Amino acid sequence: MTKFSDLALDPRVLKAVAEAGYETPTPIQAQAIPHALAGKDVLGIAQTGTGKTASFTLPMITLLGQGRAKARMPRSLVLAPTRELAAQVAENFDVYAKYTKLTKALLIGGVSFGEQDKLIDRGVDVLIATPGRLLDHHERGKLLLTGVQIMVVDEADRMLDMGFIPDIERIFSLTPFTRQTFFYSATMAPEIERITNTFLSGAVKVEVARQATTSTTIEQKLIQFTPSRKDKSFAEKRAVLRALIKAEGESCTNAIIFCNRKMDVDVVSKSLKAHGFNASPIHGDLDQSVRTKTLDGFRDGSVHLLVASDVAARGLDIPAVSHVFNFDAPSHPEDYVHRIGRTGRAGRLGKAYTIAVPSDEKYLTAIEALVKQPIPRGEVPAGALEGASDQPERAREERGSSRSRSRGPRERGAKPVEAVVAAAVVAAPVVAAVEAAPEQQPRAERPRREDERRHESRGEHRSEGRSSEGRGEHRHDHRGEGRSDSNRENTRTEGRSDQRGEYRRDDRRDHRGSRDNGERVVGMGDHVPDFILRSFAISTVTADEPEELAATGSEG
Repeated sequence: MTKFSDLALDPRVLKAVAEAGYETPTPIQAQAIPHALAGKDVLGIAQTGTGKTASFTLPMITLLGQGRAKARMPRSLVLAPTRELAAQVAENFDVYAKYTKLTKALLIGGVSFGEQDKLIDRGVDVLIATPGRLLDHHERGKLLLTGVQIMVVDEADRMLDMGFIPDIERIFSLTPFTRQTFFYSATMAPEIERITNTFLSGAVKVEVARQATTSTTIEQKLIQFTPSRKDKSFAEKRAVLRALIKAEGESCTNAIIFCNRKMDVDVVSKSLKAHGFNASPIHGDLDQSVRTKTLDGFRDGSVHLLVASDVAARGLDIPAVSHVFNFDAPSHPEDYVHRIGRTGRAGRLGKAYTIAVPSDEKYLTAIEALVKQPIPRGEVPAGALEGASDQPERAREERGSSRSRSRGPRERGAKPVEAVVAAAVVAAPVVAAVEAAPEQQPRAERPRREDERRHESRGEHRSEGRSSEGRGEHRHDHRGEGRSDSNRENTRTEGRSDQRGEYRRDDRRDHRGSRDNGERVVGMGDHVPDFILRSFAISTVTADEPEELAATGSEG
């Protein structure tokens, strides 16, 4: 059996590997490291969790043992699709290179450019980056890639899924053609094969497992059910998820729950917390500090359930994950291989459950065609769908629905007959008063009409006051003297202010009068909503009539 000591690695690297507790290389490591040390390009195809990171990190450290880095010109470059995977590669480098003097820099989003610029300016031997942040530094003139001797593209198929292939091609064009290239992927899509044919020269293909196969240490189950109603599918899937977690009991030491959408990640996480589970979300919209803190908590056991999008599906090395739950069937079949590959790592046993509804059938067919085997079917836990709606969420929905019913006239159909009758009795005097009100007039005439109505109530004017003559006299009384005065502007201003003051005093007297002698008060301005003008035939509402008729009433 091959050991690390048989692979011609640097003695300092072998010492670090031994201290990390490793003696025997994995198949991908045993086959790829000799070709890498010989200076050849390597195309590695292996399923996730097989030790691909060490298969390029160990030969890199050995090959870079001699030489010195120049400012802004890294000697090697490692590209990773996500921040978490890039940070994990950096951690592996720290472990295996601790007895060497090699330097590194990590360029990922969510971190200030200033700190990263300082590292680059001093010169680094190993530059680990995500494509977007790397190109940002290059476009700012802070980074040159002409000194790259070794270039690594990790999780290339994930790069393809995330749309990074144009960036990868551009980065390749910025590096010298004499570089040595390591290209690693779990699957081999046609686009990936095109890139390898373009940018790799005489590459040695190392394939230790059939493409897109799942590990034999993972027990898979497919839980299919039909929702009682389409709009209840999401809530019932959450109920099935909770039932599966409870059914596993203490054997579920920790678990990763995968959702297809970031929004669903937050909802599922909050739902699990509301039911007493220790869960935290992680997805691409969270700050990097929050994502790092959540992952650290999951590794040290303070977080039991990690609800994640596919940002956590690739390359994260968390060896002791006991379960994986696919809350959503992945839309890309390759993602299924990577998701369930988070469990059953390093020879451990793991379980992977996938929850599916009838609309997921096309995704399941594609997954089974990719892995060349059917996924074993499982049963929905007994009682999982009884009272599937979340109790805290149901209470919130009931409160929200009661508010919506009280706000709109369309929801009155849900009120009982007694409530409609009572509302009609209360509203009848108001409706009668509004129907008796005169037609609406333009806003400019509003103060004058109110004044005339007040005079009518006192017996000082009759209905003729609404004629055009009355309005002419009214204007003459207030403005005639103002026009004959030499200081026209001052008098006009005084006239308007006196007029407004008179209206305000009259308003106050009218309000007091309405309280004292019961005079009618017209409210709500000049606009009366249509539903107030609706009349109710109270006598026609009986307990024997249908609820819809009792709720709407009849218009008379």
